[in-house]
Amino acid sequence: QVQLVESGGGLVQAGGSLRLSCAASGRTFSNYAMGWFRQAPGKEREFVVAISQNGGSRYYADWVKGRFTISRDNAKNTVYLQMNSLKPEDTAVYYCAASVTYYSTSRFGYAYWGQGTQVTVSS
Repeated sequence: QVQLVESGGGLVQAGGSLRLSCAASGRTFSNYAMGWFRQAPGKEREFVVAISQNGGSRYYADWVKGRFTISRDNAKNTVYLQMNSLKPEDTAVYYCAASVTYYSTSRFGYAYWGQGTQVTVSS
């Protein structure tokens, strides 16, 4: 199996930026499609973005609207989420996840999850 550890969360003002990282260990990282999800208090975990094993394909949730960018570095076993123009409604715990199949938009498509990193956007 693969172990995932997110980092890079924190407190930022509205309009600001953060870059989240997710470091993987345990198995060949390039075998896994990766996704980012988020969960706000009292809400279900929702899809943000996913990337294919070689990074050639990406799929974004509609609400992202060009504000977020996913990338991966298979040599460093890391996937990134660059978040710009942050809004208070982006406040949530952000999770990265790994799938041995394809880059699903459903959380049920991912077998491995990190512990999450808190992102708080103040108005």
